[in-house]
Amino acid sequence: MLVQRVLMPASPLESWTVLGDAGGAVEPIERYLAYLTDIERSPNTVKAYAHDLKDWFVFLGQRGLDWREVRLEDLGEFVAWLRLPPAGRDGRVALLPSAEHHCGVTTVNRKLSAVSGLYVFHARHGVDLGDLVTELQPVRARRTGWKPFLYHLAGGEPERRRTIKLKSPRTHPTILTAAQVQAILDSCTRLRDRFLFALLWETGIRIGEALGLRHEDLAAAEGELAVIPRVNDNRARAKSASPRTVPVGPEIVRLYADYLHVEYGDLDSD
Repeated sequence: MLVQRVLMPASPLESWTVLGDAGGAVEPIERYLAYLTDIERSPNTVKAYAHDLKDWFVFLGQRGLDWREVRLEDLGEFVAWLRLPPAGRDGRVALLPSAEHHCGVTTVNRKLSAVSGLYVFHARHGVDLGDLVTELQPVRARRTGWKPFLYHLAGGEPERRRTIKLKSPRTHPTILTAAQVQAILDSCTRLRDRFLFALLWETGIRIGEALGLRHEDLAAAEGELAVIPRVNDNRARAKSASPRTVPVGPEIVRLYADYLHVEYGDLDSD
């Protein structure tokens, strides 16, 4: 099987699909990924899910299983299969007990989420899948009083959730020190790069948001930067679906001005 990028006709949007051994799209996966593209999920998310679902169907193919007739035990075996390195997944290579897991907990849970989403999607379209990969669980409000979206419309009816999820350890983000950031800035040989790293450090915006910025997004006099979700030719994408404004200091504005004056020149581009 092969994950293939798909360009949408008359649209800047891209999607992904999974091709079978015969060269055609795997229909259950194609329908689900097309749905994710239609509701404007991030192309990176669609791409990741395409790889995840390819793994699921490769696993089913090795065991001669129909995707509509899997058991809960098959999903558990899929988790163990994901932990194996690719060379050991076909059973032809014996692995030592001390061999490290190929996929981490976070990756396995994402793949399980992709499989669960596939089955929920097709169950809602009338495919009889039983309660094997997903199960009905009651919707409960948290102790803080928070309720899921449209909780009041559910009327206490159970919702469908995936049956298996690995417990992941709590991790804290790694933060660069001021000295480390200064070392990065000092090593930059171009004003463009120095401006980019300084902007990331001061504002905390994501790299995709920074690469999708346009000249009109920076209000120098007000010291404000607008982060706006939009479709960009370089495929950079803001994570949030709604725009927001981030304050920037005078040093960022000066770096931006130096970049425009020294390096950017007379280019006709936003």
